[in-house]
Amino acid sequence: MMRSLWTAATGMIGQQQNVDTISNNIANVNTYGYKKERLEFKSLLYQTMQRADLDPSNRTGRPVNLQVGLGVRPAAVSRIFTQGNLQNTEHMQDLAIEGDGFFAVSRGEGDEKYTKDGSFKFSAGADGNMLVTSEGWPVLGVDGGPIVIPPGIPASDINADADGILTYNAPEGLVSDLGLQIRIVQFANPQGLEAIGSNLYSLTAASGQPLAEAEGDTNTRSVLRQGVLEMSNVQVAEEMISLIVAQRAFDLNSRTITTSDDMLQTASNLKR
Repeated sequence: MMRSLWTAATGMIGQQQNVDTISNNIANVNTYGYKKERLEFKSLLYQTMQRADLDPSNRTGRPVNLQVGLGVRPAAVSRIFTQGNLQNTEHMQDLAIEGDGFFAVSRGEGDEKYTKDGSFKFSAGADGNMLVTSEGWPVLGVDGGPIVIPPGIPASDINADADGILTYNAPEGLVSDLGLQIRIVQFANPQGLEAIGSNLYSLTAASGQPLAEAEGDTNTRSVLRQGVLEMSNVQVAEEMISLIVAQRAFDLNSRTITTSDDMLQTASNLKR
């Protein structure tokens, strides 16, 4: 009976972490470019009481194992990179990636991070207007440097095509190429990326190195949308159902502990 106490305890711990994951999804339902998470479980060790053993000569023995499981453990939190809904903002500095690509941003010299959040701004400087994130980190171009619009060009006249190439509307009504292109990258294993907060991801050995779409490193290319933002792919109804299931599982494991305790109490009272 003591085995069931510890087994149920692992179930309660696992479901508690499951609720933590679900609550984080619900909290980020309005976070631009957020990708929902899913907690994955694995069974713990099994205690073998008797192994399966057959005697070929007389065909006798036990055809199946006699085993008792010892609970569950959280194995991984996987991120679901499905496309979120695209919301039209009519703000020309808002960009959304339709596909598997990520924006590349810089948090310092040689510190490149990646994001799905395209709510960008222009930061005025002596050399021109720099395209930055909401927290001021420069958005990188295909040359690896920040994207700086030359002085005298209004931000409202900047256009981005489906490949991230930037142009502007000249006063003569002509469209002029700025010679700038937004860097969009993909990863062989995007679930291997490490979320570091602020809608940013950091590459790891599991994710692999970034594959630049402009250099033809990927089989498929993303499509850049201007004046659009990608919303979170969290579905509130699905998360509420998962929350109810997790709560019921937690309650059942708690009831298992109570039942085991009652059985131990009954056994201890037999001596009276």
